[in-house]
Amino acid sequence: MAEAATANSAPHERDARRVNARGDHDVRPGDIAIGVVIGRTSEYFDFFVYALASVIVFPALVFPTFDRLTATILSFSLFPLAFLARPIGTQIFMALDRRYGRGAKLTMALLLLGTSTVAIAFLPGHQTVGAASAVLLAAGRIGQGFAWGGTWDGLASLLALNAPDKRRGWWAMVPQIGAPLALLLASGLFAFFLGTLTPADFINWGWRYPFFVAFAINVVALFARLRIVVTPEYDEMFRSRELTPSRVPATLKAQWRNIVIGAFAPLASYALFHMVTVFPLSWVALFTQQSLTRFLMIEMAGAVICLLAMIASGLLADRIGRRSVLGYTAAAIAVFSGFAPQLLEGGEMGEIVFMGAGFLLLGLSFGQSSGAVTSNFPKRARYTGAAITSDLAWLFGAGFAPLVALVLAQAYGIVAAGAYLLSGALATLAALGLNKELARRLD
Repeated sequence: MAEAATANSAPHERDARRVNARGDHDVRPGDIAIGVVIGRTSEYFDFFVYALASVIVFPALVFPTFDRLTATILSFSLFPLAFLARPIGTQIFMALDRRYGRGAKLTMALLLLGTSTVAIAFLPGHQTVGAASAVLLAAGRIGQGFAWGGTWDGLASLLALNAPDKRRGWWAMVPQIGAPLALLLASGLFAFFLGTLTPADFINWGWRYPFFVAFAINVVALFARLRIVVTPEYDEMFRSRELTPSRVPATLKAQWRNIVIGAFAPLASYALFHMVTVFPLSWVALFTQQSLTRFLMIEMAGAVICLLAMIASGLLADRIGRRSVLGYTAAAIAVFSGFAPQLLEGGEMGEIVFMGAGFLLLGLSFGQSSGAVTSNFPKRARYTGAAITSDLAWLFGAGFAPLVALVLAQAYGIVAAGAYLLSGALATLAALGLNKELARRLD
């Protein structure tokens, strides 16, 4: 199998091997972390560029014949398509991984991700192609989801396995750093174009540039990750740790309990993820007269708070245990869900308080959510099981969050938007409380 993978290697994979063939070197957590952070930042940047556009751009570009609220709901209805397609992509790309190797799989997945993202950048509006605009947007979104299913490179699992015993909370936090970095960059780009272009120019062409930037970042991330995953040292580490792809149906059959528990354990942070990024932006756009540029600047500040809170989560987890951090933050998120959404109706200061507190809790909880996903499997099932678990956690916890929160808020008032967040917090608490094996592994 190894020889077959080498024979089928693309030229840039062989170039990556040559770049790293400069003598023996140890595989250290810090080396793995570089590839993890770069890879996660590129994936989250694609994610946030689409998420912000789903509020700021697509309602006016793709659904201009509807009122603003209905257009935004329709835009949000396309949002979950990527999360629905992602598990299917995982199964397809795991088969490619077994046949051609991790490097080939990663190359094809990131090529599809970049192509889908750039295709959205060229999206014609409703005034040009009519209802076909929504169909093309849905196709691009599904393509992104398939691609995300193949971007699982196993580096996060390898990082967790190679981390020192007393520093596992810290190294579990590292892969998550990509999220606030990506949000900071995506929000900054949209804020710049919104603040410097006329509304007509922004809708016509300005919004497209962040999607082109996403493609460029994917190219950089591809080579950075290939430098790691295709080298002989890392290939041996993956194999010695049994981080090799198993068949998805067999993994589901043998590990379904762990997959279910692993998918529900981080739901509090995954639900909060969208409740402080996409949903409040839609609320401000629809129900206030405030500047979206200003609110994007608040999101940028929130990303910094999130980053600092993630670092704190790593320190806390090494002192009190990752399960404890997840449990305490889930309880705090449950409390937060009961009153915090109303702060969005409290004017500028209320919004700042909501965003600051929300991003603080997000950093503390999300910083350790990868530990819940990767540590609940035996070695032979970890590579594929962790990928499936991550797919389902994002689907249940985040995929429908903007749509459900906006529909609930519109129908029953903004206090109802916290119901979705509360459900995620309760799911996390139940998962942590009911599964003793998960508790033992996380601590």
